[in-house]
Amino acid sequence: MISTVNKYLSLVKFSHTIFAMPFALTGFFIATVKAEQSFSWQLFLLVVLCMVFARSAAMAFNRWLDADIDKKNPRTAQREIPRGVITEGNALLFVIANCVLFMTTTWFINPLCFYLSPVALLVVLGYSYTKRFTAFCHLVLGLGLSLAPVGAYLAVAGHFALLPVLLSLLVLCWVSGFDIIYSLQDEDFDRSLSLNSIPAWLGKAGALHFSEGLHLVAGILAIIIGIDGQFHWLYVIGAAVFVLMLISQHLLVKPNDLSRVNLAFMTTNGIASVVFAVFAIADMLLIG
Repeated sequence: MISTVNKYLSLVKFSHTIFAMPFALTGFFIATVKAEQSFSWQLFLLVVLCMVFARSAAMAFNRWLDADIDKKNPRTAQREIPRGVITEGNALLFVIANCVLFMTTTWFINPLCFYLSPVALLVVLGYSYTKRFTAFCHLVLGLGLSLAPVGAYLAVAGHFALLPVLLSLLVLCWVSGFDIIYSLQDEDFDRSLSLNSIPAWLGKAGALHFSEGLHLVAGILAIIIGIDGQFHWLYVIGAAVFVLMLISQHLLVKPNDLSRVNLAFMTTNGIASVVFAVFAIADMLLIG
Protein backbone atom coordinates (compact mmCIF):
# COMPACT_ATOMS: atom_id res chain seq x y z
CA MET A 1 0.00 0.00 0.00
CA ILE A 2 2.75 2.45 1.01
CA SER A 3 4.72 1.50 -2.09
CA THR A 4 1.72 2.21 -4.34
CA VAL A 5 1.11 5.57 -2.68
CA ASN A 6 4.76 6.50 -3.15
CA LYS A 7 4.55 5.60 -6.84
CA TYR A 8 1.64 7.98 -7.38
CA LEU A 9 3.25 10.72 -5.28
CA SER A 10 6.29 10.38 -7.53
CA LEU A 11 4.09 10.39 -10.64
CA VAL A 12 2.64 13.79 -9.76
CA LYS A 13 5.87 15.16 -8.25
CA PHE A 14 4.04 15.95 -5.02
CA SER A 15 7.03 17.88 -3.67
CA HIS A 16 6.42 20.49 -6.39
CA THR A 17 3.22 21.47 -4.58
CA ILE A 18 5.56 23.87 -2.80
CA PHE A 19 5.30 26.21 -5.80
CA ALA A 20 1.56 27.00 -5.82
CA MET A 21 0.31 26.02 -2.35
CA PRO A 22 1.94 28.96 -0.51
CA PHE A 23 0.27 31.41 -2.89
CA ALA A 24 -3.08 29.68 -2.43
CA LEU A 25 -2.72 30.13 1.33
CA THR A 26 -1.79 33.78 0.78
CA GLY A 27 -4.99 34.25 -1.24
CA PHE A 28 -6.94 32.54 1.55
CA PHE A 29 -5.62 34.92 4.21
CA ILE A 30 -6.09 37.97 1.98
CA ALA A 31 -9.78 37.06 2.05
CA THR A 32 -9.93 36.42 5.80
CA VAL A 33 -7.89 39.49 6.82
CA LYS A 34 -8.06 42.11 4.08
CA ALA A 35 -11.65 41.31 3.05
CA GLU A 36 -12.59 40.72 6.70
CA GLN A 37 -14.12 37.30 6.20
CA SER A 38 -14.38 34.83 9.09
CA PHE A 39 -11.73 32.13 9.39
CA SER A 40 -12.88 28.50 9.17
CA TRP A 41 -10.66 25.45 9.64
CA GLN A 42 -13.11 23.41 7.57
CA LEU A 43 -12.87 25.85 4.67
CA PHE A 44 -9.09 25.97 5.05
CA LEU A 45 -8.93 22.18 4.72
CA LEU A 46 -11.25 22.22 1.70
CA VAL A 47 -9.04 24.77 -0.06
CA VAL A 48 -5.94 22.66 0.60
CA LEU A 49 -7.73 19.55 -0.72
CA CYS A 50 -8.79 21.42 -3.86
CA MET A 51 -5.17 22.36 -4.48
CA VAL A 52 -3.99 18.77 -4.02
CA PHE A 53 -6.71 17.23 -6.21
CA ALA A 54 -6.44 19.77 -9.06
CA ARG A 55 -2.66 19.61 -9.18
CA SER A 56 -2.59 15.81 -8.98
CA ALA A 57 -5.08 15.59 -11.84
CA ALA A 58 -3.05 18.02 -13.96
CA MET A 59 0.30 16.33 -13.37
CA ALA A 60 -0.99 12.80 -13.90
CA PHE A 61 -2.80 13.87 -17.07
CA ASN A 62 0.41 15.42 -18.38
CA ARG A 63 2.31 12.19 -17.69
CA TRP A 64 -0.44 10.12 -19.33
CA LEU A 65 -0.73 12.31 -22.43
CA ASP A 66 3.04 12.64 -22.90
CA ALA A 67 3.91 8.99 -22.21
CA ASP A 68 5.09 8.33 -25.78
CA ILE A 69 7.12 11.55 -25.85
CA ASP A 70 8.67 10.82 -22.44
CA LYS A 71 9.84 7.41 -23.67
CA LYS A 72 11.91 9.08 -26.40
CA ASN A 73 13.47 11.74 -24.17
CA PRO A 74 16.53 10.54 -22.19
CA ARG A 75 15.70 13.06 -19.45
CA THR A 76 12.18 11.70 -18.91
CA ALA A 77 12.48 8.05 -19.95
CA GLN A 78 12.70 6.94 -16.30
CA ARG A 79 9.34 8.42 -15.35
CA GLU A 80 6.76 6.01 -13.93
CA ILE A 81 4.68 5.37 -17.07
CA PRO A 82 7.58 4.88 -19.53
CA ARG A 83 9.19 2.44 -17.05
CA GLY A 84 5.93 0.55 -16.59
CA VAL A 85 5.76 1.28 -12.86
CA ILE A 86 2.27 2.73 -13.44
CA THR A 87 0.18 1.72 -16.44
CA GLU A 88 -1.38 4.33 -18.72
CA GLY A 89 -4.84 3.01 -17.80
CA ASN A 90 -4.25 3.38 -14.08
CA ALA A 91 -2.80 6.85 -14.58
CA LEU A 92 -5.93 7.92 -16.46
CA LEU A 93 -8.16 6.48 -13.72
CA PHE A 94 -6.12 8.47 -11.21
CA VAL A 95 -6.75 11.63 -13.27
CA ILE A 96 -10.51 11.01 -13.39
CA ALA A 97 -10.66 10.28 -9.65
CA ASN A 98 -8.86 13.51 -8.80
CA CYS A 99 -11.08 15.54 -11.13
CA VAL A 100 -14.19 14.13 -9.44
CA LEU A 101 -12.73 14.75 -5.98
CA PHE A 102 -11.82 18.32 -6.96
CA MET A 103 -15.30 19.16 -8.22
CA THR A 104 -16.94 17.44 -5.26
CA THR A 105 -14.80 19.46 -2.85
CA THR A 106 -15.74 22.74 -4.55
CA TRP A 107 -19.41 21.77 -4.08
CA PHE A 108 -18.87 22.00 -0.31
CA ILE A 109 -17.18 25.41 -0.59
CA ASN A 110 -19.66 27.65 -2.41
CA PRO A 111 -21.70 27.68 -5.66
CA LEU A 112 -19.30 30.04 -7.48
CA CYS A 113 -16.31 27.76 -6.93
CA PHE A 114 -18.34 24.75 -8.02
CA TYR A 115 -19.56 26.43 -11.23
CA LEU A 116 -16.02 27.56 -12.06
CA SER A 117 -14.41 24.18 -11.29
CA PRO A 118 -14.81 22.81 -14.85
CA VAL A 119 -13.10 25.97 -16.17
CA ALA A 120 -10.21 25.46 -13.77
CA LEU A 121 -9.85 21.83 -14.85
CA LEU A 122 -9.99 22.83 -18.51
CA VAL A 123 -7.03 25.17 -17.97
CA VAL A 124 -4.85 22.86 -15.85
CA LEU A 125 -5.50 19.80 -18.01
CA GLY A 126 -5.46 21.69 -21.30
CA TYR A 127 -1.91 22.89 -20.68
CA SER A 128 -0.57 19.45 -21.58
CA TYR A 129 -1.74 19.84 -25.19
CA THR A 130 -0.30 23.31 -25.76
CA LYS A 131 3.31 22.44 -26.62
CA ARG A 132 1.93 20.66 -29.66
CA PHE A 133 0.83 23.95 -31.24
CA THR A 134 2.28 27.01 -29.42
CA ALA A 135 5.59 28.13 -27.98
CA PHE A 136 3.63 30.03 -25.32
CA CYS A 137 2.81 26.77 -23.51
CA HIS A 138 4.81 28.04 -20.53
CA LEU A 139 2.32 30.87 -20.04
CA VAL A 140 -0.55 28.40 -20.03
CA LEU A 141 1.23 26.47 -17.27
CA GLY A 142 1.65 29.75 -15.42
CA LEU A 143 -2.05 30.48 -15.91
CA GLY A 144 -2.93 27.12 -14.41
CA LEU A 145 -0.92 27.72 -11.25
CA SER A 146 -2.09 31.33 -11.08
CA LEU A 147 -5.63 30.08 -10.39
CA ALA A 148 -4.48 29.03 -6.90
CA PRO A 149 -4.53 32.41 -5.07
CA VAL A 150 -7.66 33.77 -6.75
CA GLY A 151 -9.42 30.43 -6.29
CA ALA A 152 -8.59 30.38 -2.58
CA TYR A 153 -9.83 33.96 -2.26
CA LEU A 154 -13.10 33.05 -4.00
CA ALA A 155 -13.54 30.10 -1.66
CA VAL A 156 -13.61 32.46 1.32
CA ALA A 157 -15.05 35.71 -0.02
CA GLY A 158 -17.30 34.40 -2.80
CA HIS A 159 -16.46 37.29 -5.14
CA PHE A 160 -13.57 38.65 -7.20
CA ALA A 161 -11.27 41.46 -6.03
CA LEU A 162 -8.23 43.27 -7.44
CA LEU A 163 -5.61 42.20 -4.88
CA PRO A 164 -5.89 38.41 -5.40
CA VAL A 165 -6.01 38.97 -9.18
CA LEU A 166 -2.73 40.90 -8.95
CA LEU A 167 -1.27 38.04 -6.93
CA SER A 168 -2.42 35.60 -9.61
CA LEU A 169 -0.73 37.69 -12.30
CA LEU A 170 2.47 37.59 -10.26
CA VAL A 171 2.25 33.79 -10.09
CA LEU A 172 1.59 33.59 -13.83
CA CYS A 173 4.73 35.59 -14.69
CA TRP A 174 6.89 33.86 -12.05
CA VAL A 175 5.91 30.30 -13.04
CA SER A 176 6.08 30.95 -16.77
CA GLY A 177 9.54 32.43 -16.34
CA PHE A 178 11.01 29.56 -14.38
CA ASP A 179 9.35 26.95 -16.59
CA ILE A 180 11.15 28.49 -19.57
CA ILE A 181 14.44 28.12 -17.69
CA TYR A 182 13.66 24.48 -16.90
CA SER A 183 12.71 23.72 -20.51
CA LEU A 184 16.12 24.86 -21.75
CA GLN A 185 17.21 21.27 -21.16
CA ASP A 186 14.87 20.03 -23.90
CA GLU A 187 15.57 22.60 -26.61
CA ASP A 188 17.14 20.16 -29.06
CA PHE A 189 14.72 17.35 -28.24
CA ASP A 190 11.69 19.61 -28.76
CA ARG A 191 12.98 20.69 -32.14
CA SER A 192 13.62 17.08 -33.18
CA LEU A 193 9.95 16.21 -32.56
CA SER A 194 8.57 19.57 -33.75
CA LEU A 195 7.34 20.36 -30.24
CA ASN A 196 6.89 23.99 -29.32
CA SER A 197 8.63 25.90 -26.54
CA ILE A 198 10.25 29.28 -26.06
CA PRO A 199 13.78 27.76 -26.12
CA ALA A 200 12.98 25.82 -29.31
CA TRP A 201 11.66 29.05 -30.84
CA LEU A 202 14.17 31.65 -29.63
CA GLY A 203 17.18 29.56 -28.62
CA LYS A 204 18.75 29.51 -25.17
CA ALA A 205 19.85 33.14 -25.03
CA GLY A 206 16.55 34.46 -26.37
CA ALA A 207 14.57 32.23 -24.02
CA LEU A 208 16.52 33.49 -21.01
CA HIS A 209 15.79 37.08 -22.04
CA PHE A 210 12.10 36.21 -22.36
CA SER A 211 12.21 34.67 -18.88
CA GLU A 212 13.98 37.74 -17.49
CA GLY A 213 11.19 39.93 -18.84
CA LEU A 214 8.51 37.82 -17.17
CA HIS A 215 10.40 37.85 -13.87
CA LEU A 216 10.85 41.61 -14.11
CA VAL A 217 7.07 41.97 -14.38
CA ALA A 218 6.65 39.59 -11.42
CA GLY A 219 8.96 41.79 -9.34
CA ILE A 220 7.01 44.92 -10.30
CA LEU A 221 3.75 43.19 -9.38
CA ALA A 222 5.18 42.30 -5.96
CA ILE A 223 5.68 46.03 -5.36
CA ILE A 224 2.20 46.91 -6.63
CA ILE A 225 0.63 44.25 -4.40
CA GLY A 226 2.44 45.67 -1.37
CA ILE A 227 1.08 49.14 -2.11
CA ASP A 228 -2.46 48.13 -3.10
CA GLY A 229 -2.80 45.75 -0.16
CA GLN A 230 -1.36 48.27 2.31
CA PHE A 231 1.14 45.72 3.55
CA HIS A 232 3.90 46.55 6.03
CA TRP A 233 7.57 45.80 6.71
CA LEU A 234 7.18 42.04 7.03
CA TYR A 235 5.73 41.86 3.52
CA VAL A 236 8.60 44.03 2.24
CA ILE A 237 11.12 41.48 3.59
CA GLY A 238 9.28 38.56 1.97
CA ALA A 239 8.88 40.37 -1.34
CA ALA A 240 12.56 41.37 -1.32
CA VAL A 241 13.67 37.76 -0.80
CA PHE A 242 11.26 36.67 -3.55
CA VAL A 243 12.81 39.14 -6.01
CA LEU A 244 16.33 38.12 -4.98
CA MET A 245 15.46 34.48 -5.69
CA LEU A 246 14.24 35.48 -9.15
CA ILE A 247 17.50 37.29 -9.82
CA SER A 248 19.57 34.36 -8.55
CA GLN A 249 17.98 32.02 -11.11
CA HIS A 250 19.34 34.15 -13.92
CA LEU A 251 22.78 34.25 -12.30
CA LEU A 252 22.82 30.45 -11.96
CA VAL A 253 21.80 29.58 -15.52
CA LYS A 254 23.64 30.72 -18.64
CA PRO A 255 23.06 29.81 -22.32
CA ASN A 256 26.30 27.83 -22.37
CA ASP A 257 25.97 26.34 -18.87
CA LEU A 258 22.79 24.47 -17.85
CA SER A 259 24.47 22.48 -15.07
CA ARG A 260 22.56 24.37 -12.36
CA VAL A 261 19.11 24.36 -13.95
CA ASN A 262 17.70 21.99 -11.34
CA LEU A 263 19.11 24.13 -8.53
CA ALA A 264 17.51 27.20 -10.08
CA PHE A 265 14.23 25.36 -10.67
CA MET A 266 13.58 23.60 -7.37
CA THR A 267 15.64 25.30 -4.67
CA THR A 268 15.36 28.98 -5.54
CA ASN A 269 11.69 28.80 -6.51
CA GLY A 270 10.81 26.72 -3.46
CA ILE A 271 12.47 29.32 -1.22
CA ALA A 272 10.83 32.16 -3.17
CA SER A 273 7.27 30.87 -2.78
CA VAL A 274 7.54 29.83 0.88
CA VAL A 275 9.27 32.99 2.08
CA PHE A 276 6.89 35.25 0.16
CA ALA A 277 3.84 33.50 1.62
CA VAL A 278 5.15 33.23 5.19
CA PHE A 279 6.04 36.91 5.39
CA ALA A 280 2.90 38.10 3.59
CA ILE A 281 0.64 36.03 5.86
CA ALA A 282 2.60 37.05 8.97
CA ASP A 283 2.24 40.69 7.92
CA MET A 284 -1.53 40.30 7.69
CA LEU A 285 -1.96 38.33 10.92
CA LEU A 286 0.54 40.17 13.13
CA ILE A 287 0.29 43.74 11.85
CA GLY A 288 -3.04 43.79 10.00
